[in-house]
Amino acid sequence: QLKLVNPSQYRFEHLVTQMKWRLQEGRGEAVYQIGVEDNGLLVGLSEEEMRASLKTLRRMAEKVGADITVLREREVDYDSDVPRKITEVLVRKVPDNQQFLDLRVAVLGNVDSGKSTLLGVLTQGELDNGRGRARLNLFRHLHEIQSGRTSSISFEILGFNSKGEVVNYSDSRTAEEICESSSKMITFIDLAGHHKYLKTTIFGLTSYCPDFAMLVVSANTGIAGTTREHLGLAMALKVPFFIVISKVDLCSKATVERTVKQLERILKQPGCNKLPLLVNSDDDAVTAAQQFAQSPNITPIFTLSSVSGENLDLLKVFLNILPPLTNSKEQEELMQQLTEFQVDEIYTVPEVGTVVGGTLSSGICREGENLVVGPTDDGKFLRLKVCSIQRNRSACRVLRAGQAATLALGPFDRSLLRKGMVMVSPEMNPTICSVFEAEIVLLFHATTFRKGFQVTVHVGNVRQTAIVEKIHGKDKLRTGEKAVVRFRFIKHPEYLKIGAKLLFREGVTKGIGHVTDLQAITTKENGLEESLGPGQRNF
Repeated sequence: QLKLVNPSQYRFEHLVTQMKWRLQEGRGEAVYQIGVEDNGLLVGLSEEEMRASLKTLRRMAEKVGADITVLREREVDYDSDVPRKITEVLVRKVPDNQQFLDLRVAVLGNVDSGKSTLLGVLTQGELDNGRGRARLNLFRHLHEIQSGRTSSISFEILGFNSKGEVVNYSDSRTAEEICESSSKMITFIDLAGHHKYLKTTIFGLTSYCPDFAMLVVSANTGIAGTTREHLGLAMALKVPFFIVISKVDLCSKATVERTVKQLERILKQPGCNKLPLLVNSDDDAVTAAQQFAQSPNITPIFTLSSVSGENLDLLKVFLNILPPLTNSKEQEELMQQLTEFQVDEIYTVPEVGTVVGGTLSSGICREGENLVVGPTDDGKFLRLKVCSIQRNRSACRVLRAGQAATLALGPFDRSLLRKGMVMVSPEMNPTICSVFEAEIVLLFHATTFRKGFQVTVHVGNVRQTAIVEKIHGKDKLRTGEKAVVRFRFIKHPEYLKIGAKLLFREGVTKGIGHVTDLQAITTKENGLEESLGPGQRNF
């Protein structure tokens, strides 16, 4: 927008309608640049024109029910004596039909690079003491507290209110309070860095469908251990990532620069083809967030310390502005499909019964809805009823596509459930298969990859051992070769979709690809009809 000085009533209404539309497109967020012509010419406004324009923008935002925050101001050299400025303003409004904007960020990095500590500092709002105090609240098991190593997947939340201020545990007591007072929530998925827990990390990346990944590298060790592997995983699954170099308080400037150079070199390699962008100021952080969302080739790099708190604010500014990847249209298309919920975790909660956690990949799920869950070991689907839904630990009536939540299933028998099942609406008539074909690329293998080889296959929330039954057109595969391969699951059939991304591993062997063909087991064979028959209820 060039300037918004005292618009007429008609023009004002037009601007408000335009703002509504922009907010809807950006799922509740829009960035306005004031003092820029429509063709992108930086003209700038004088002091009082800028004041008047911002006042109008505030009025517009009030009318729509949004809040505005000034992101940055800049002076421009334009042929005039009066200093002229351009301003960037973030307009944010929570969509009426949901409590907050939700972004999921997976946290990757080598063991001891400071992932959990960084999350502890961001979400608890107090700095670390240098000996790991900040991360104690994130750990889920006693052995993690003793060894200081994350072995399971834990979730941490960080909120931003509509003015762009951080809402975390320092001023809110509970997760519910954070949810109530924020308009944008960032859920961090804290993954394990140690090689031993690689399968958990892969599971976290494939099943929780993060929007972005944050790769944490420690400044004093540089790129070591599983860093490259995690970088490769993020690229294979096409998750846009940004990099945080932590522990800069421990080492000299030269060491930090060396680590940055090392990272830039790796990112510019032909395999990665990324454009590193080092963030040193608020201005850079704003640019980084906007560019990063527009083109996935840009990789912002932050250098910060969880102990001294140096540059932590830049990361917060960046996370505050980061827009969601999908626009509202794509989400609405997903919501119109039939309900499908991926089961990632299963718990038993006293006085509630069985609870499953996971992501709704399509459709809408309401409290009290009847769904079927499966496939069981013999390929059946069982009926169940959703008793209640919780998102980020606060109750929620309706769940929409792309949101993560926990569903309470009441007295349903927990032993019938396992990770990797799906809950779908009964009319979907889901296809399940034991044999499937995938086009794969072998990333690394010590010898040759041939028929009869056993690998662990990860597809979304499914992970199971499969045998290679046939490699089309070849006897064997070597590192870097492409082929269509037929796999058979060893234990039980799974619910897969054509086109789903696939990762497989076995020791040092690794490969990626996508599912191209399924040999579906028809419903008559797998006994769906008996279990859904009118006379029988599987409870």
